[in-house]
Amino acid sequence: MSNETGPRVVITGATGNVGTSLVRLLAEDAHVGSILGLARRIPDWSPAKTEWSAVDLASDETDLTREFEGADAVVHLAWAFQPTHDPAATWRTNVLGGIRIFEAVAAARVPTLVHASSVGAYSPGPKDHAVDESWPTHGWPDAAYCREKAYLERALDSFQHEHPGTRVVRMRPAFLFKRESASEQRRIFGGRFLPGPLARPELLPFLPDIPGLRVQVLHTDDAARAYRLAVHGAAHGAFNLASEPPVDAKMLGELLGARPVRLPRTAARSAIAAAWGLHLLPASPHLFDAVLRLPLMNCSRARAELRWQPERTAGHVLEEFLQGVQQGAGANTEPLQGHKVG
Repeated sequence: MSNETGPRVVITGATGNVGTSLVRLLAEDAHVGSILGLARRIPDWSPAKTEWSAVDLASDETDLTREFEGADAVVHLAWAFQPTHDPAATWRTNVLGGIRIFEAVAAARVPTLVHASSVGAYSPGPKDHAVDESWPTHGWPDAAYCREKAYLERALDSFQHEHPGTRVVRMRPAFLFKRESASEQRRIFGGRFLPGPLARPELLPFLPDIPGLRVQVLHTDDAARAYRLAVHGAAHGAFNLASEPPVDAKMLGELLGARPVRLPRTAARSAIAAAWGLHLLPASPHLFDAVLRLPLMNCSRARAELRWQPERTAGHVLEEFLQGVQQGAGANTEPLQGHKVG
């Protein structure tokens, strides 16, 4: 139910990578009435028109229906990437928590649900041409991240069948980066004690060129603009979001001034599996397997129906992110706090 000054928007995962960008964007939006940010820990950050509520999706004690009452849109961004060695824990937060979100949206009669799916929900696909949103979303079953994203796609299928009056938007972005997310993503994927200065080009004389390693990226702020358009508009369904061009070893080599050297997929995976097994690397070899199989995405539908297109190229995204890694960049929320090591 809209108020006189604009819609009320509730955002889960509001202190994370995408959440901070979206809160900032909506706080500056004259057409938004109020924002409620849900997060495990309330931040020391006070954007305009924004209030906070502490919510843990892994717990069933929170009354999500009450949190959603009076909302015009719920944007579900919350996601736990770790612990990768305990998939039952991420399942409780991501899948069971996501289903609780959907149920509360229905109970509170929220008219719009915008859900953060991912390129990781897609089944293995081509690297030489892009697929549209009709590509199957069964994920790569060995990787918890993909398995959970795919399961929530099925849960949304059921939700839409049972609640046809709710407008549902599924965002399927590529890998999202910004300067302020550098420290968080280094901790998630590289480990807390991986020194940021190692990302300096002069320390990388060569770069592994692994068959199948061709992916898409997107600046987090560009993704947030797509979410904002989805909140305000009448669009529904799934939308691919990515910048151009696709990232491969050649592009990374040019960015870092490093020479690509062909490395067999099995050798790379064995090294990652060994480091993960010893708890030296948070990112699992199963996620590595998935990345090598993810399709490239065609974003024509987002351009046509959302009137969206990215403002930054893939090269700009990676350059900004790498500078953030080197500098230990972060933001004033618990997930994004800066942490420079070495």
